[in-house]
Amino acid sequence: MKKIILSLVLFASVLTACKGEKKEKVEVKEAIKVEQTSVLLNNVDIASSVLYWKGAKPTGTHDGTVALKSGSLMVKNGALEAGEFVIDMNTITNVDMKGSDGAANIEGHLKSADFFDVAEYPMSKFVITKVEEVEGKLSVTGNLNVKDITKSITIPATLTEVDGVSVFKSETFNINRADFNIKYKSKTFFKDLKDKFVDDLIEMSFTVNTKK
Repeated sequence: MKKIILSLVLFASVLTACKGEKKEKVEVKEAIKVEQTSVLLNNVDIASSVLYWKGAKPTGTHDGTVALKSGSLMVKNGALEAGEFVIDMNTITNVDMKGSDGAANIEGHLKSADFFDVAEYPMSKFVITKVEEVEGKLSVTGNLNVKDITKSITIPATLTEVDGVSVFKSETFNINRADFNIKYKSKTFFKDLKDKFVDDLIEMSFTVNTKK
């Protein structure tokens, strides 16, 4: 009986791992050169804007948030034209284990040189380079800078106005951390990890609000 239970546990772990690896990621291209057109606006409400993340490994998932350091959103006649958002990597927070030693350990590890190396690269940035409307939703292309690497990505999003506040909100999308040279237990870089890997795909979404 013990052997049967153990076999079922191992089989479930493999299925979980495979399921994690089948998630679609956003297409990554070389960064696009663009003039800064919105950086001086500084009209984003940092307190109510947030970036959500979720990471996975065969034994489970963890999720949390990251805060913005600053941001600008250029909206004309209800249409999104440009934007720039600086992400404060020192604010990485684990939510699912909030208040526990486990959360502190996860936060410390994500900030370490194993992952985002926050001591060396305290800020990340997303700069919008193109906005198109596709089937009633926005297709937003921008340069994402993480550590010392910048790539162009395109994400689905919406722009609405609520009580005089512009709300720029993404749908959930997946970033491959290997594209930004984050190697810790990555199957992209290490081939003998078996079930000891951490999924390369990081699930993300964000809500950015302008000031009233």
